[in-house]
Amino acid sequence: MTVEVSVVILAAGQGTRMRSRLPKVLQPLAGQPLLGHVIATAESLKVNKICLVYGHGGEQVREHFVERDLVWVLQEEQLGTGHAVLQAMPQIDAGHTALILYGDVPLVRPETLASLVSAASDQLAVLTAELDDPTGYGRIIRDSDDHLLAIVEEQDATEEQKALREINTGMMACPADLLAGWLTRIAPDNARSEYYLTDIIRCAVADGANVVAVRTDSVAEALGVNDKMQLAEMERLLRKRTSRALLEQGATLVDPDRFDLRGTLSCGNDVYIDVNVLVEGQVYFGDDVTVGPNCIIRNTSIGPGTRVHANCVIEAATIGGNCEIGPFARMRPGVEMADQSKLGNFVEVKKSRIGSGSKVNHLSYIGDTTIGEKVNVGAGTITCNYDGANKHPTIIGDGAFIGSGVELVAPVEIGPGATIGAGSTITKAVPAGELAIERSRQQIITGWKRPTKGVPKKPEQ
Repeated sequence: MTVEVSVVILAAGQGTRMRSRLPKVLQPLAGQPLLGHVIATAESLKVNKICLVYGHGGEQVREHFVERDLVWVLQEEQLGTGHAVLQAMPQIDAGHTALILYGDVPLVRPETLASLVSAASDQLAVLTAELDDPTGYGRIIRDSDDHLLAIVEEQDATEEQKALREINTGMMACPADLLAGWLTRIAPDNARSEYYLTDIIRCAVADGANVVAVRTDSVAEALGVNDKMQLAEMERLLRKRTSRALLEQGATLVDPDRFDLRGTLSCGNDVYIDVNVLVEGQVYFGDDVTVGPNCIIRNTSIGPGTRVHANCVIEAATIGGNCEIGPFARMRPGVEMADQSKLGNFVEVKKSRIGSGSKVNHLSYIGDTTIGEKVNVGAGTITCNYDGANKHPTIIGDGAFIGSGVELVAPVEIGPGATIGAGSTITKAVPAGELAIERSRQQIITGWKRPTKGVPKKPEQ
């Protein structure tokens, strides 16, 4: 933005209708707090300063955003929106445009705010919207020439004014020097005995200043959140917006209403995403990636041509191209899969690297392990990486073959081309190209009987 802009975000409301110990602006929406969405939008505008007005008891809010570059302003008494903005004015440079936002109105878009700021170069600009049901919102009052005269809050409105459908979103932009002067002239002469920010419009009109309404065509941008029902509706609206953006980029969503994005997703061409997929954090899908139903994928990069089957959970992984995963596979943080590797059904992997062309097919646990290229890990194999105090590594060389039901007790190394017989418990290094079998001799215990329910066990002599 070419103009100097300081943002004021009002976040001092108690949010009693949420019926939650968590402050309203910290209620989660698509994986981050309501207020987080507003701050991120303000930051995307490259503004000069962001002032956040918080209320008494809002220490949780400060703690949550302690790492963000914010100017914190305490509104000790809850005396209305005009009073809240007035508390922040000492932090706003006189030559800046002040942009007023709300911590519980999370879906306003950067381009809408840019238009609002542009319209406020030398006048007051108010963001409005037209709602089918305007209940609860301040109404826009215009004169016979369609000029904006005032905003009347619903509790102060006449029946005729309540019938108006153009509403005030609460967001506005104004040169800071004008705003500061008008704020000192408003009074709490209303049903709530509060200082309404919207009363500055009457001041502006009285001074002969221009007041312009910038109308958004997106109802979602105007909506605030006051209770859990509205929060759920906001989640639905945001889901619809993010799904539409992905569809426009060329991704296939089998059912956009059953896809959730709680972060950012970058997609190549011809990505296919089945129903009930949840994507969180920073995620990348390369060309021709296919994700089956009921998967959770978090902070992960997936290379081109890889197929993720149904019911997989993948977190903080780097996956190469043309891999195959699942169904019912779980990848915990720190997993790397090279090209053309495979994890089969009911496999769990943690903090391990799987080399190109290697397979861990069924019912296995691999932890703290480095697997070379073209290794076959048989069904039911586990790496025993934890001794009760520390984690230990397992190394499996290129071309090794691990039979079914094997326990690899770390730290241990299996040489390239080595073979481990099924059912073995390996505690020592196996040289390259060798066969290792570690089993006890089978015994028949004559006369042994299974325990019977209700019959106490006799103590051993």
